Amino acid sequence: MSAAPHPAPAPVITVNGARLQPDLSGAALELEAGALLCADLHLEKGSAYAARGQMLPPYDTRATIQRLADAIKRLKPASVIALGDSFHDLGADGRMHVDDARALTALVASVERWIWIEGNHDPDPPARFGGERMAGLQLGPLTLRHEPQAGPAPGEVAGHLHPCARINGTGRPVRRRCFATDGTRLVLPAFGAYAGGLNVHDAAFAALFARTPDAVVIGTGRVYPVPAARLKPD
Repeated sequence: MSAAPHPAPAPVITVNGARLQPDLSGAALELEAGALLCADLHLEKGSAYAARGQMLPPYDTRATIQRLADAIKRLKPASVIALGDSFHDLGADGRMHVDDARALTALVASVERWIWIEGNHDPDPPARFGGERMAGLQLGPLTLRHEPQAGPAPGEVAGHLHPCARINGTGRPVRRRCFATDGTRLVLPAFGAYAGGLNVHDAAFAALFARTPDAVVIGTGRVYPVPAARLKPD
């Protein structure tokens, strides 16, 4: 009987000289410092929509926390840095189910250092879950912030835009969340279970990259590097 095949190793990308490993979860591990970077958790987005009369299954927070917990267990980072919009709004922590709040508090305490970067949805991340709060952070050659800045910004790693890639294969087109990069800067995919996505061909990305960025696409069982030439507009 033949042995089960090993999963393909995750690709390593270089951003302004720093080496990062994009993960299937939607986070990326900065290999020098062992920092796990994630963006746009949008915890309690479902309950925010429900308050406005749009009923969604109320399990997005639980699913997002569990996926992040799984990534931390697998990758064993020294720190976790959440790049803004971790909470969908300033009332998110008050709507969170007590079990989810306990799970998040335990997850924050499970790593040596946890940093909440301020986002436009959560300019004042709640303190009750632990961790540090910052407007931005320098990590070696990387500048970590929530909202990417227009124009050249070597080393910038940000979220906010929720990048997605559309690829035309032999069958139906596939549209997936992705990491968007040209080697000088990186935009992380939205990590949250209910977060949408913006095609990397959108004008918002043209303000950041001199060309359409390459993508590391999140598939069903692995991540796939896809060059810009294969990415299609919606």
